[in-house]
Amino acid sequence: MALHLQMILPITLVLAIILSGNNDSITKLKFFYNNFLFLFLYYNCQKKLLMRTGQRTCEAARVFTIVNYCKETLWPAVFPGEHFNGGGFVLKQGQSSVFTAPVSWSGRIWARTGCNFDQNGDGQCQTGACGTTLKCGGAGKTPASLAEFTLAQPDFYDVSLVDGFNVPISVKPINGKGNCSTAGCDSDLRLTCPKELSVKSNGKTVGCRSACDVFNTDEYCCRGNFGNPSTCRPTFYSKKFKEACPTSYSYAYDDPTSIFTCTGTDYVVAFCADWFVFKKLKRRSRMK
Repeated sequence: MALHLQMILPITLVLAIILSGNNDSITKLKFFYNNFLFLFLYYNCQKKLLMRTGQRTCEAARVFTIVNYCKETLWPAVFPGEHFNGGGFVLKQGQSSVFTAPVSWSGRIWARTGCNFDQNGDGQCQTGACGTTLKCGGAGKTPASLAEFTLAQPDFYDVSLVDGFNVPISVKPINGKGNCSTAGCDSDLRLTCPKELSVKSNGKTVGCRSACDVFNTDEYCCRGNFGNPSTCRPTFYSKKFKEACPTSYSYAYDDPTSIFTCTGTDYVVAFCADWFVFKKLKRRSRMK
């Protein structure tokens, strides 16, 4: 009963905007639809978790729902990955996986693209590779869009482009207390990546490297004389990342606007969520 009551409000808001027929409401509709989508996915996965384990979320653990809305197959990676299927798995378009991590876990989640693994889990990836295996035992190769977490009281989380960008990613806290804002980068920086930062495969940009990764200077890497918040300032390239993804880390000392906290929350980590919502909205518009 509580589940149904919690779902009524977002559903009602979405329907009200749809029925209004106001062409100017597309932004609001996108916002409410996105939040409803996250909630629906979360409660559906919680139901599966309850059926599988007989337990609901508690303060001793966090439930992570990782979902792929991209138009391509992804190979999500997690490090440390002992609570996440060994740190690597495959998600086809529209698929999701649910994991539980203890309050004490600190790590990162990202997507690998263009992978080809054999039946033994050995292979290569175009971006985000963590060696040559499906299960990740270390951090991924740049460029990679990262979701970073430190689970405590409260949790700290962010989305970082300090290591570059390979796919849109967002982090949505569910039922937490505190700031609990959505962090992420829904824009596809591969489409606007400066040519000097772009990673290409068969003539197509598959990733966008950071300026530090490309030029390896103290200024871009926030080290040496630039190794503190006073001297390490936004650069031309980090500003480009920040303009496209205002709630993500664009360089090492971007803390004030890019790190978030939340207490007693579960998380939905979504790849290409904005593309999925936009596609649904276009379909609804054509039906009118």
